[in-house]
Amino acid sequence: MAKAQALYPDLVLIDADPEGDRLGLEKLALWFQHRIAPIVAVDAPDGLILDTTGADHLHGGELPMLTDMVHRMAGAGFRAKAVVADTWGAAHAIARYGRAPIVVVPPGEIAGTLADLPLEALRLPDTIIDGLATLGVSRIGPLAAMPRAPLALRFGPDIARRLDQAFGRIGEAIVPVRPVDPVEVSRNFAEPIGAAETIARYIGKLVPLLCQWLDERGQGVRRLDLLLHRVDSRIEAIRVATAMPVRDVKRLTRLLCEKIETIDPGFGIERMVLIASLAEPMDQRQTVSSLIAEEEVEGSTRKSHGRVVHRVRLWKSLFCTKEISIIIKKTRCRQSVAQARMSFQPPVDGVLWPVLTGVA
Repeated sequence: MAKAQALYPDLVLIDADPEGDRLGLEKLALWFQHRIAPIVAVDAPDGLILDTTGADHLHGGELPMLTDMVHRMAGAGFRAKAVVADTWGAAHAIARYGRAPIVVVPPGEIAGTLADLPLEALRLPDTIIDGLATLGVSRIGPLAAMPRAPLALRFGPDIARRLDQAFGRIGEAIVPVRPVDPVEVSRNFAEPIGAAETIARYIGKLVPLLCQWLDERGQGVRRLDLLLHRVDSRIEAIRVATAMPVRDVKRLTRLLCEKIETIDPGFGIERMVLIASLAEPMDQRQTVSSLIAEEEVEGSTRKSHGRVVHRVRLWKSLFCTKEISIIIKKTRCRQSVAQARMSFQPPVDGVLWPVLTGVA
């Protein structure tokens, strides 16, 4: 430190705060979950993973979406790199060890894109990387071309596993972040399910439970996420949204069931989680008094303003999905006028937003 301060007299030293960094990254992940896609995970120590399947078109496409994300982060004083690829492993590798700040990898071109990257991009242990260096292997391309059996015999199964994850031959689980104290209900299955009728039946069981919780809080749902955990550790997601807070069981069930056809159950679904990712207080409304029944008045205008965020898969493959890896590094920079215009939306009640320097 003394030598560094001697070379750079204006150097500012700040104590490391790993716990604070972790909490800040989680808050940023919650913001991306609120703004971009329902499935967002922390890729410690300085990255985020987003499953943007079906969300790209809501932001103008993949390239405009990434450009907007990177510009917003720059306006907040961060330097970010964003990559869209078919797999988590590939996106992670290109974002951290590639040169371009924004990359969209075309489907099926992962192998060529990863070939010249160093072995560290595969998230291999240092001992394995050092051992491969003694063999003269330092890049992913030559490593992928080597026979698997001798490598497994000498270094164990990690090399084959990381290569298969990067190339999409096997899946890699994503554990999404959860808002603090979310309103959610779930159902575990002893035997995996996959039929559309079965999924619809359990949606019909989860929605009333969720609405009961919302009723106790005096809230209605504005955005609803259904997460379906597959037996191969993949997560399918459906997101529906309404213009006004809603607590109508039949309406919410219908909105979710309309999206069942977009679900790829794979080899089966073992768990369903229904989350009110955005809930707001319900306005007090006059009820109709009757000797026969009391029914809550639901204005036709309120219903007509409902909107659904469609989930559409642009392409499918057995083990591949589109994900984003974002590396975030704090940098000291002046916010330009163009960046200042791209300010974040104001916070919504009940959603944790990251505190970002330079954001209006």
